[in-house]
Amino acid sequence: MDFSFTEEQSMLRDTVASYLADNYGFDQRRAALGREPSWRPDVWSAFADELGILGAAFPEALGGLGGGYTENMVVMEELGKALVVEPYLGTVVIGGGFLKHGAPAGAEELIGQIIAGKAIFAFAYAEPQGRYNVRDLKTTARKDGAGYVLNGHKAVVVGAPYATHLVVTART
Repeated sequence: MDFSFTEEQSMLRDTVASYLADNYGFDQRRAALGREPSWRPDVWSAFADELGILGAAFPEALGGLGGGYTENMVVMEELGKALVVEPYLGTVVIGGGFLKHGAPAGAEELIGQIIAGKAIFAFAYAEPQGRYNVRDLKTTARKDGAGYVLNGHKAVVVGAPYATHLVVTART
């Protein structure tokens, strides 16, 4: 088996690495963490507008670059090397993955907002008593008209203060 990156994947890696080397030093990261919102919206905008990496893992039909899991891995590896704090995991990988594979109503529009850097997702799954065990999920979702009413408690929802959308685990 050949596990080499394609030419496009190598270019994606090099583009992200180059941008981060020029714009994401350790001191800049530390300064961002010391003030609200604890990340850099200007960098997030650059991810969307200059680099296009927020769309790397989405199909071209949805406005993305036509990649998938490998492109997410390539981007995540470079973001990890630079200790990037912007909400890529919660937004693109978790939120975008849910929308792409779960196909809820309005998914295409929300994916477009992710790609444009306008929608930011946080994943609310952990519960205090559950110790990250999904079998011990106490939060419930009860149908109420056209929507649902959530009842429960989530803990440590990374990115919740600045998220525009939440993906919440609950029992129905």
